[in-house]
Amino acid sequence: MRHVITAITLLLGATAAQGAGVSARPSFAAAIPNIPGKSLKVVEVSFAPGAVDGSHRHASSAYIYAQVLEGAIRSQVEGEPARIFRVGEHWDEKPGAHHIGAANASKTRPARLLAVFVVDTDDTILTTPDKK
Repeated sequence: MRHVITAITLLLGATAAQGAGVSARPSFAAAIPNIPGKSLKVVEVSFAPGAVDGSHRHASSAYIYAQVLEGAIRSQVEGEPARIFRVGEHWDEKPGAHHIGAANASKTRPARLLAVFVVDTDDTILTTPDKK
């Protein structure tokens, strides 16, 4: 899978995974007024049927809450078992976590998730793919 940073994602401080049927669209970003130096950044990630996202790491300061909006997502963070999450279900990722797998669990239906990042305001890259 090829990962690129788009102009709109640079404005919100996120990276977008594109290609192989996975796309990321920033939907919100704001400083958290009562936590100096921290921001809330929200990204919607869409998976085409059967799409697989490569392994990656998020900004080292990022605490992430992810919730499935449509379909079913198979996700695995290093050190934890893979699990399929369905609409309304969620998981979290601790700062420094290595996300070793994410995929649409269906070969025939699309899937979407909302990823909510609490991150250092100065972190401009939210996702970095592993080197092949």
